Amino acid sequence: MNFVAALNDVAAKNLRVLEEHIRKAIVKDSFIFEACEPLFKGGKRLRPMLFLLCANSKTDCPPEKTMPLATALELIHTASLVHDDIIDTSKKRRGVETANSKYGAQIAVLVGDYLFAKAFQLVAENNYGAQVQLILSKLVKNLCVGEIMQDRSLFEVPTLTEYYTRINLKTAIFLSSCCRLGAIVSKMDNHEVENLTAYGSGLGLAFQIIDDLLDFFGDEKITGKPRGGDLKSGVITLPVIRALEISDEASTLRKIATSGADVEAAIKIIQATDAVDYCRTRAEAHIESARVNLPFTLKTSVALALEQIADFIVDRTR
Repeated sequence: MNFVAALNDVAAKNLRVLEEHIRKAIVKDSFIFEACEPLFKGGKRLRPMLFLLCANSKTDCPPEKTMPLATALELIHTASLVHDDIIDTSKKRRGVETANSKYGAQIAVLVGDYLFAKAFQLVAENNYGAQVQLILSKLVKNLCVGEIMQDRSLFEVPTLTEYYTRINLKTAIFLSSCCRLGAIVSKMDNHEVENLTAYGSGLGLAFQIIDDLLDFFGDEKITGKPRGGDLKSGVITLPVIRALEISDEASTLRKIATSGADVEAAIKIIQATDAVDYCRTRAEAHIESARVNLPFTLKTSVALALEQIADFIVDRTR
């Protein structure tokens, strides 16, 4: 399923406007634009689109009120990717050379920092208020905590609770914050704000679980990343955790997981278990939890788009 095509009826115009705002935010800084353009070209825009849909969930919110914050959310996401690639020493992202591979880690750190700063500049310039700034600050803090937690436990097998804590910090809180911000900007009541936040959280957990599956079993030409990249870099995810629980070759898999060697052998061991079905079942349960939290008061077009996003999360190939 193509994410943008699924949303065209309700979001095509918003996406075009958003792309122009993203470009304008950094185009004057030519080096930053050059360093980040491949990332901006290849993104799904899931985070700002969740915000925009929730911000327009009852009545149409003017673009001048939504686009600066939507742009800031995409800049924060891109900054986190730039920094993730440095930490993971990734050579490719979305099929193109990463900033750290192209310019070196020192420059890439500064590029990510620039994007974070630019995002908060947009929020400050457009007077979104203390509540929005607090949500964004906590969001970035949680991204950092999740990354630190992951980096400090490389090549260690996490418990299921530890795994969920990590993906909540790194992914689910981001998506739930986007929905929360949209609901706040649209002046929804507290119950609706919490419901949309819970929708985003369920979406985020499912998104990361599917992402972890694609790292092993996705088509490299589609994902733009080599298979088993997480395992090679020491990040042990749910497919491995599950396979370690039930595989007859658990001891071999544990040796691979704690060394990062022989990823292809690990993939074969995982495939021989129910790990793929197990992960998909968990992702689908989180998606169902997200769906039941959608408020009945949403505009029909927005409710449909949010349902389509839920479908996209579990069916995606990249």
